[in-house]
Formats: sequence, structure tokens, C-alpha cells
Amino acid sequence: MPRSQPPSPPVAAEPIRLNKALAQAGVCSRRAADELIRSGKVTVNGQPADLGTPVRPGVDDVRVEGKPVAFAPGEEHLYFMLNKPVEVVTTAKDPEGRRTVIELMGRAAGGRRLFPVGRLDYFSEGLLLLTTDGELANRLMHPRWHQPKLYHVTVRGDAPAQALDAMRSGMRLAEGERLAPVKVRTMEGAQPGRSILEMELIQGINRQIRRMCRDLNLTILRLVRVAQGPLKLGELASGAHRALTGPEVAALKASVGL
Repeated sequence: MPRSQPPSPPVAAEPIRLNKALAQAGVCSRRAADELIRSGKVTVNGQPADLGTPVRPGVDDVRVEGKPVAFAPGEEHLYFMLNKPVEVVTTAKDPEGRRTVIELMGRAAGGRRLFPVGRLDYFSEGLLLLTTDGELANRLMHPRWHQPKLYHVTVRGDAPAQALDAMRSGMRLAEGERLAPVKVRTMEGAQPGRSILEMELIQGINRQIRRMCRDLNLTILRLVRVAQGPLKLGELASGAHRALTGPEVAALKASVGL
């Protein structure tokens, strides 16, 4: 009778860069992970980590601010679309005690850590992507992969043709930043004394629309993001969220080369 073979030892996980491991675990994006590492808040096996530190997820003891990072290699990531209302901040926590987008998500993530992809300022509303997929989030926020974002912007009065031409030509902000040309058109259906502008942006300049309108003497009354890359807000109610469909996730990944 053949002798039984001893069980094979488990295969160790392949080492990967620390920032990638943190992103895959849903802690934060790679860029944010680099900042955590630089600030000394990340340890590997009890030692302060460096930017180039390789780790083996599920084998090495990785901690952020003393809390262990849970790696689940086979766990599927979560992808949500939120219709962010005004007066909500696009962060996980707010030192001023204001309501956050994470609070709006409730228990949708089942205890897993979601983080928002990009930002919408306090008084802006509309489409915001939240996910546990740090790799996808990193690409979506990287300048190389900036996707077109579509906004509906309500302004007071009539928008002068000169202002729209300035946006289309690629204007320079008062702070000195040169902007890429913006696709802009006036939409139908505005209330008397107002105009609705549809604007498509391809850059990630902080508060770009508000700063453009400021420099062009346009008063913004409402600012709504209605599309990002292949995603469209549709009829999702303000403050509501939904999981992305399989085709939406596939299209989003394909749009950033994943």
C-alpha cells in the first residue's frame, strides 16, 4: 500500500509594494497610502515602514496608526454610486461634526471601509463614487486617467456669450492656473432670471467650476455632477445610493485600463 505523502507547506503570498497592499485592502488610495507611510503612521511587523517596503498580504503584520490591516485576497470589492446632497462633506470623518458621505451610506458596506473617489465640495451635489477598490480609485484620481465629468450649473441671470467663450478657449484662473478648454452650452428649462449651463470638465482642478464662475462674475445657485466617465446619475434621489451594476463596473475599469 503506497505511503501517504505529507501535506505540502502553504505557499507564501507574493510580496507587493506597501501602498498597493493598503489600496487593495480598501484602506485608502495609493497616493493617500504614500502620505500615511511618510508620516510614520504605518508599521510592518512592528517596524516603521518606508515607501518601498514590500509586504506579503495576509502574512506580514501591517498596521495603520496601530490598527491591524485586514487583507482578504478573495473578497469582492464593493462599488456604489451616491447622489450627494448639499451640506455634506466628502470625507469619512469631519472635525467640525458635519454630516459625511460615509454616514449617508449607513450599513451598505457591511462594516468594510469605503472611501470616496474624488471630491464634491460642501455646497455641490450629485454623482459620487464610493468603493473598497483602492486600485480603481487610485487610477480614477490620477491625472493620467482623468475622465470627463458632466455638470449642470444654475447661475443667476443670463450667462454672457463672452463668459462661455472664455471657458471654451481655456481660461486662466485668478490664482494663475491655466485651464483646458471646457465644453459648455446653455440648456433649456431654466426658471426666469436664471440660466442652466451644461459643462464638461476633463481636469481635476480643485473647485474649478466655482473659481471659473467667480472670475467671470457668474453667481452659482446650484451645481450638480450628473455624469462621470461611463457612469450617469440618472433618477437616483438626492441622498440615496445604489450598487453599481456589473456592466457599469466593467465599463469603469475599462475606462482606466484595468
